Amino acid sequence: MTQEEQNKIISNDYIDVLIEYDADLTRMKDVYGETMQILDDTYAVAYIPVSKTQERLVGDIGYTAIPKLFGLLESPTIEAVGLNRLARLPGLNLKGEGVILGFVDTGIDYSLSVFRKSDNTTRIISIWDQTIVNPEATPETYNYGKVYTEDNINEALRSEAPLSVVPSVDELGHGTALAGLAGGGEVQAENFTGIATLAELAMVKLKLAKENLKEYLFVPAETIAYQENDIMAGVLYLVNLAKQRNKPIVICIGLGSNMGGHDGREPISLMLSRLGERNGVVVVLPAGNEGAAGHHYFGTVEDTTNSNLVEVNVAEDENGFTMELWGQAPGVYSIDITSPSGEYIPRIPARLGESRTIRFLFESTILYISYLIAEAQTGDQLIFLRFVRPAPGIWRFRVYGIKDITTGFHIWLPMTGFVREATRFVKPNPETTITTPGNAGIPITVTAYDYRNQSIYLNAGRGFTRLNNIKPELAAPGVELLCPSSEGFVAKTGTSMAAAVTAGIGALLLEWGLVRGKLIYMDSTAVKQFLIRGVKRSTNEAYPNKVWGFGMIDIYRTFDSLRGESTL
Repeated sequence: MTQEEQNKIISNDYIDVLIEYDADLTRMKDVYGETMQILDDTYAVAYIPVSKTQERLVGDIGYTAIPKLFGLLESPTIEAVGLNRLARLPGLNLKGEGVILGFVDTGIDYSLSVFRKSDNTTRIISIWDQTIVNPEATPETYNYGKVYTEDNINEALRSEAPLSVVPSVDELGHGTALAGLAGGGEVQAENFTGIATLAELAMVKLKLAKENLKEYLFVPAETIAYQENDIMAGVLYLVNLAKQRNKPIVICIGLGSNMGGHDGREPISLMLSRLGERNGVVVVLPAGNEGAAGHHYFGTVEDTTNSNLVEVNVAEDENGFTMELWGQAPGVYSIDITSPSGEYIPRIPARLGESRTIRFLFESTILYISYLIAEAQTGDQLIFLRFVRPAPGIWRFRVYGIKDITTGFHIWLPMTGFVREATRFVKPNPETTITTPGNAGIPITVTAYDYRNQSIYLNAGRGFTRLNNIKPELAAPGVELLCPSSEGFVAKTGTSMAAAVTAGIGALLLEWGLVRGKLIYMDSTAVKQFLIRGVKRSTNEAYPNKVWGFGMIDIYRTFDSLRGESTL
C-alpha cells in the first residue's frame, strides 16, 4: 500500500465503507475506484472521498456498509465468583498461565505494577496502538498504527523516559481497568487482585472514529466513539497473535452500540461468532448499559387501527440524532410523522428504494428517511431516520402494517452519550436492549450485578435478542469494582467490568483444559457451557431469563459439577 493510500485510512477527507468483498469488491472498485483494505476472507474496507458521499448514504451503499459507532460501557469480586474456594482444591490453583488475555479498547498503562512479573519485567506481550501515525505500517496491522512488543515495553520500563520508547498511553483508563480486572497482579496494600494473574496480556488501542462518520450519525463532537471496522481489525490482530505464539486466547471487548438489528447478524457480530468457534479462542462481550436508558421501543400493529402510535421526547439542545425501525419479517411497515408543533407528514408508503428529505415549515428540522424493504444482512425491513436540528418536544410516529402479516417491530435510538439524556421514548421497553455485538450467537455475553447485595445492575442491558435467542447467558460482578488506573485504584461500574471478570475466568478454564491437557478442544461455546453448569441462582427466578441469563458465574461450582459431587 502506498503512502497516499495509507493516509486515506486516517484522513477525515475519506469515509470508511465496510463491504463483503467477495460479493462487492469488483462493483465497489468500478463505482468508486478507491483504496481497499482487506480484513479477512469476508470483509474489506473501502476509503471513499467525502465529496462523493451524499446525505442518503444508507440508500446509496446500504446500511450494513456504514461502520457502526461504538461507545464505552462503563458507567470482594474474587469471593463472588468462587475463586477463593477454587484455590483451595488440590490441583486447581489456576492463574491463567500459558493463556493470552486480549483486549480491544482504549489502551493500557503498561507502567503499572499489576502488569509486571515478579522480576519487574512486563506481562504485556503486545500493544497495537492504532492512533500512532506510522508510514512503515505493514499488512500485519492493516497498514496503520504501530506495534510495541514485549521487548519494546521492557526497554521502556528500564528507561528514565519510558514514553520516548513506547509512546502509547491510556488517556481514558477504560482498557487499563479491564485488563487489570481480568489479569492484574495482586496488590496486597489495596486488597486487589485480578483473576488470571499469570496470563499474558495483549492490548489493541483503538483509534477514534472519524469526524465525518460522527457528523453523519450526529454523535456529539466531545463523545468518545470507535468504528466497527477498527474493532474488527483489532480482534483479527489478536487472533493472529495467539496463532503465532501457539497459545489459547480470551478476547474481551468492553464496547457497545445501539446500531444494528440486535440479532447478531451485523458484520462485527458474525465475525466474532466465526472466530469464537475456533479451538483456543474465547470471545467475551458485555450486555451493555442500555436497560434503563429509554432508547428502545417495541410495538405491534393493532387490529382496530392497523397502526401503533410511537412517541419520542427530544431534548432541548439536541443537534441531531438517528433512529432505526426494524420490522420482523414477513411484516412490512410504514410511518407518518407529526412534529411537536403539530405539522403532519402523511403516511410514507413502503416501497422499494423509497427515500425522502422532509423540510418542516414551522421548525428548522430536516428529516432524511430511507426505507430498506429487505436490509442486505438480515432480509428484514429497516426504516432509517436522520434528524437534523430536531425541534424539542414530543414527536409522534404512527407505524402502519399490513393486516394479518405483522409480527411486531422494534425501534432503537442511539446509545447513552450519543444523544442527550432527555431524548428518549415516552413509553420505552427495557427488553431487547443488549448492545451490539453482545447479541452475537457464539460469544459469551455477560450482564452485571452488585456482588454486595446480589442485585442486578440497574442499567444493564436485557435480552433476549430480536430473534429471541438467549442473551445474556451469564451474570458477573460489575458494580463498584476496584480497578487499577494511572492515578491509583478507582471504583468502576458497568457490564464491561463484568465482561472483564468473565474473561479472566475464561483464561483459567483454558489453562485447565488446553494448557494442562485435560481437553483437546475448547472454544467459546465449550467455556460458556462449563460456566452455565456452575451458575448460582435465586429460588425466586425462572431460568434462563432476560435479566440474569442462566445465572451468576461461580467457577468453583463449575469444577464441582465436573467431578460429579453435590453442589455447594
